[in-house]
Amino acid sequence: MLNVVLYQPEIPPNTGNIGRLCHGSGTNLHLIEPLGFLLDDRSLKRAGLDYWAELEPTIWPSFDDFIGSVEESVSVYYFTTKARQIYWEAEYKKGDYLVFGPETRGLPESILRQKFDSCLTIPQVRGRSLNLATAVGIALYEGIRQLSVP
Repeated sequence: MLNVVLYQPEIPPNTGNIGRLCHGSGTNLHLIEPLGFLLDDRSLKRAGLDYWAELEPTIWPSFDDFIGSVEESVSVYYFTTKARQIYWEAEYKKGDYLVFGPETRGLPESILRQKFDSCLTIPQVRGRSLNLATAVGIALYEGIRQLSVP
């Protein structure tokens, strides 16, 4: 239905939890290297439980390789605290990609500047950012909600 993309994720349990979320929602998971851990990392598998073995994420060696594979008919949304457009204002379509940056630094400025019209934010009252797995869950289920409404 949708695609979740983690750009250079750093924390194995977050990626494991996101893997469980993707498995449970029928969402494709894409990981852009370099990863901050090995895919056989114990904490990744622990957070992903037995779902991780069934997930089969797509691994991309670079952002350019990933973006070069995206069909023109779908949208790619970039999640950042620096955007003006709120995630529920986007009109999600089947096959769209939701891209999230690494936990400690977010998406690079070079990507955000180039793709600013496709950047979305999750509003917050206080704080710098949400946990990556929480942010993915919020955005993903808004997309699923929109796609499920007749």
